[in-house]
Amino acid sequence: MPWRASSVMEERLRFVARLLEGEGMSEVCRDFGISRKTGYKILNRYQQDGSRRCAIARAGRSDTPISCPSRSSG
Repeated sequence: MPWRASSVMEERLRFVARLLEGEGMSEVCRDFGISRKTGYKILNRYQQDGSRRCAIARAGRSDTPISCPSRSSG
């Protein structure tokens, strides 16, 4: 039987589904091999925008701020 390939979106939706079914964050994160910080980030994105944002696999998106007013120039 061949391995079933899955996309990042499918994995994230499976992750969120397990949380919504009542499983604990620590256990689900351990099963998916991610940190709890990443798990909460995925869950929060899902809760804010549903599966549309959860589907974005960081393509063309960065967590780096556009500007940093306190940074000195030079």
